[in-house]
Amino acid sequence: MKGDPILVVENEENIRALLQEVLLAEGYDCDAAVNGANALEKLRCREYHLVLTDILMPVKSGMDLLKEARILSPDTAFIMVTAVNDTETAIEAMRLGADNYLLKPFNVAEVAIGVQKALHRRRLMLENRDYQQNLERRVQERTEQLRDTLTRLEGSYQSTLDLLRAALDTRDVETYAHSERVTRYTLRLAREVGMVGRELEILEKGVFLHDIGKIGIPDAILLRPGKLTDGEMEIMKTHAELGMRLLSRVDFLHEVAEIVYSHQERFDGTGYPRRLRGDQIPRGARVFAVVDALDAMTSDRPYRRAVPFSIARQEIARASGRQFDPNMVEAFLRVPEGEWAEVRRQVDLYKNIEKIEKKVLT
Repeated sequence: MKGDPILVVENEENIRALLQEVLLAEGYDCDAAVNGANALEKLRCREYHLVLTDILMPVKSGMDLLKEARILSPDTAFIMVTAVNDTETAIEAMRLGADNYLLKPFNVAEVAIGVQKALHRRRLMLENRDYQQNLERRVQERTEQLRDTLTRLEGSYQSTLDLLRAALDTRDVETYAHSERVTRYTLRLAREVGMVGRELEILEKGVFLHDIGKIGIPDAILLRPGKLTDGEMEIMKTHAELGMRLLSRVDFLHEVAEIVYSHQERFDGTGYPRRLRGDQIPRGARVFAVVDALDAMTSDRPYRRAVPFSIARQEIARASGRQFDPNMVEAFLRVPEGEWAEVRRQVDLYKNIEKIEKKVLT
């Protein structure tokens, strides 16, 4: 680019004057120094885009100037000029960061082309560095924006889940308490079988919302205290598909919907609604089946009393391979009985506190 500041370093006055004349004629802002030491003084006071320097000079050589200037002004381009055709010197100059190497005697065109190329290379280097810095900045900005967006989305997701939970609680308090218990049970068993990360997160949401389809079941059936008739049971069974349809309308709950859809399947293929068998049933649903049965057996019903956890464990072991995946049953039995009982105690205590708070508020 015309107007670039260039420093000519040459101890022979006639050559120095010639180089200045050539560069000024090309439109460059040209300055001069008589040796390396003089050049360093000028470099400390002003920024030069290029230094055109002789190598063999008194006081401080061009090679010494190159070494020190690289520290003082690392973005300055260098062209080395000498009358000695020394390959090793040329290689050393390039190793130290010189952009070109010209031999005396040189012609005007050669100098002009060499300067133009060195300045062009310098501009490309600066533009590339600027691009990299801007790219890093933009990546950082986009990362922050993405993090903010994800935070807002997570808040939106949580609000949606809270809304669904509130709907479940309003419709059937016992269903809500059951969902709390089996969610805690499921997380314990899921970790026992090695589930982590995204799979565990999906399972947790799916289990908590597994009965969300009961929102669509008539109160006369959902809230009936006794056993249901066969016809009423068929209607109740539709809650799995109703829940799947409801959650499938929410983009971030598509994977969760599959857990809800499959939570009443049995390992031997006699479950509903799709009569899935074995590994056809999602792993999370196979985990849930065990703890759902545990909670059902250890909870009071209008038509029967709850059984102790020890009896529930025996019944689950007996149904291995039929109702439950044997691998899940084996993992379930590895967990001490007292852990399951403690989970229930904590959830029931929390729900009782909630009930008291609601009575006080109303």
